[in-house]
Amino acid sequence: MYYIVETGKSFEQASVDLDSAVKRHGFGVLHVHDLGTTLRSKGISFDEQCKIFEVCNPGQAAKVLSTDMRLNMALPCRISVFTEKGKTKIGLIKPAEMLSALSQDAALAQIATEVEEKTKQMVDEAK
Repeated sequence: MYYIVETGKSFEQASVDLDSAVKRHGFGVLHVHDLGTTLRSKGISFDEQCKIFEVCNPGQAAKVLSTDMRLNMALPCRISVFTEKGKTKIGLIKPAEMLSALSQDAALAQIATEVEEKTKQMVDEAK
């Protein structure tokens, strides 16, 4: 269900490298949520770092939405860079497995598999 890799890079370097990898693969970064900073700004004690990158390939998203508009709630894809007990990790929820819980459409399964392959490549390149 998850694809998570550990990297020897710093949290900040892994974040910069993920941003570059996303763009190299024809996806866009729609937004980055800095969850760690947000929690700390609300007075919550949170020692880890976590940035959630919302990424999207417009062509693939349009195919998904034209087949089943309800799947807008599963878009965009998210890839996270985070720390856990002193280690930097990059990960995602596998789109093909997530989509299989929401739809049995074979065409959508193919799109999700293609997106999953690309997003895993992005993670591996950022590692």
